[in-house]
Amino acid sequence: MADQTEGSNQVERENQPYTITPIGVVHRAAPGKDEIARIQIFPEYAEGLQDIEGFSHINVFYWLHKSEGYNLVVQPPFDTPRHGVFATRSPNRPNPLGFDVVELVERKGLTLVVRGLDAIEGTPVVDIKPHIPDSDAPPQANRGWLEGKK
Repeated sequence: MADQTEGSNQVERENQPYTITPIGVVHRAAPGKDEIARIQIFPEYAEGLQDIEGFSHINVFYWLHKSEGYNLVVQPPFDTPRHGVFATRSPNRPNPLGFDVVELVERKGLTLVVRGLDAIEGTPVVDIKPHIPDSDAPPQANRGWLEGKK
């Protein structure tokens, strides 16, 4: 099936699966974004942590492994109107990928101690990138339908 998007060449849409390989796993004693969590990086990815401790915050991408199915229009728990799933942070998505900007409290060998991770015990971590404020959150960004909500 061909798909044409404005300003681009024709793109073939392939329904072949992609492979995402976990690089680590989340360990935590208690749920909650303000609680400390530990990301245990698998030994074969150890070299990839070089110089990570120089950053105060990191972007953590993880697989929402407990997610089951999805709807394209959802009602968030804190808003009455329904919104498209891509305009929400619902964990039930076509590709259940989670993302958080977290504080890197410390690195202990293959373990990253972080604060602000909204993932449960055993969550597979699929990527980590440094959080660079100038690039990751432009000052002109707005909150969309969340404007005025807490």
